[in-house]
Amino acid sequence: MLSTHISHQIYAKLSVDATFSQKKIIEKLSFWLADDDYRRLFLLNGYAGTGKTTIISALVAALKELGIKTILLAPTGRAAKVLSHYANTEAHTIHKRIYRERSIADYESKFSLDYNKEKGAVFIVDEASMLSSSSSEGAVFGSGDLLDDLVQYVRSGKECRLMLVGDDAQLPPVGSDISPALDPISLSHYGDVEYATMDEVVRQTTDSGILFNATMIRCMLENRIHEIPHFDCSYPDFQSINGGELLETLQDCYDRYGRDETIVITRSNKRANRYNEGIRRYNLSAEEEIESGDMLMIVKNNYHYAEHDKESPMSFVANGDVVRLKRIRRFEEFYGFRFIDATLQFPDYDDYQMDAKVMLDTLSSESPSLTREQSKELFYEVEKDYLDIKSKSKRYREIRENPYFNAMQVKFAYAVTCHKAQGGQWSVVFVDRCLFGDEPMSKDMLRWLYTAITRATERVYLVNFDERFFDAE
Repeated sequence: MLSTHISHQIYAKLSVDATFSQKKIIEKLSFWLADDDYRRLFLLNGYAGTGKTTIISALVAALKELGIKTILLAPTGRAAKVLSHYANTEAHTIHKRIYRERSIADYESKFSLDYNKEKGAVFIVDEASMLSSSSSEGAVFGSGDLLDDLVQYVRSGKECRLMLVGDDAQLPPVGSDISPALDPISLSHYGDVEYATMDEVVRQTTDSGILFNATMIRCMLENRIHEIPHFDCSYPDFQSINGGELLETLQDCYDRYGRDETIVITRSNKRANRYNEGIRRYNLSAEEEIESGDMLMIVKNNYHYAEHDKESPMSFVANGDVVRLKRIRRFEEFYGFRFIDATLQFPDYDDYQMDAKVMLDTLSSESPSLTREQSKELFYEVEKDYLDIKSKSKRYREIRENPYFNAMQVKFAYAVTCHKAQGGQWSVVFVDRCLFGDEPMSKDMLRWLYTAITRATERVYLVNFDERFFDAE
């Protein structure tokens, strides 16, 4: 049987002995891949520490061995790069894969749903909890419903399949109460769905305080227990510190793991700005607004500079990418905004260096990136230099090649919001308690905690959490 052959191939690619839970998943996957119903979706809900990445990696390798093409996608640039790393196959953002730019656009690029030219491909989408079914910015991309557009795109190809992979204990899309891509009612609109859940923590991770405490929160969510969790800090990789210990502990982690592998996760951009200011002043002795050596996070996908750099190892600079500011050559003010000409170093790409314009206005703003109003303002200011081009479409194409219009939007990367960190991984994560005041614990707060904790691979520090979070009585 074809399903048996597929399962044997997956088992052969596993780097460890499969758990009982993993064996069940492999059997379900094999039957799904052998099924003649290509429109049937596969949803894999994999909790932290259950070996989800191991299964996906083995599946991708097995499909390659079988001559079946896999297309790996994720909602954000950083999530796509994490997926690419553990699956050892190139991955892209969903937006980059399924949309194409319209021939005629206004001040901002608008994108239509593209046609899937693949035949017999398996599309695997990781971090599906982040997939939204609505857009807060209108229908800039397709219908404005990313999940619906994704399903339509995959099904427009011939005999293509769609697999959604996620963790329903993580934060849902911004502004949503649920993750529609992991919700049975939402998915039922697309027909039959094969559901599978990985909930058995693998043996290799049972001595991890990160996974013990994450699993505790996930169990609370499953049982609808919305109370203050009681963390176990007896593990060496899971500790609690007070504010007075923060800067010294941060410095120790910078020395041991590196600035690019250490992150503070907090509730808001305003709070992140305060952390970044304090860290730069007291840990890094920074005196200027921005300096060579600063760690920055890209806060909006940028396709311009990678496309114009023939030696670039990346197809785009992703929202969530962390870069090191290697060199500042010039400060500029143009079009009502402030810029620097800079050399950026990419730690995730063997320290590859790229020259680019960087916008300073987003550094300390309380919005995630430029607001729509600011983007409009920038566009129309740049347009004034191109009014001699009578064709509107040609003029807009020229504007979108303008280096100032395409400047990298960045924030300092020492502290970020949980939504910005979602989909990424760091060796060390400091979790800011400021989210939790005297208000009752809620489902959303527990999800926030779970997501923040599971961003760490080596160590978690809880910052300023009071005794209520540790007293089990």
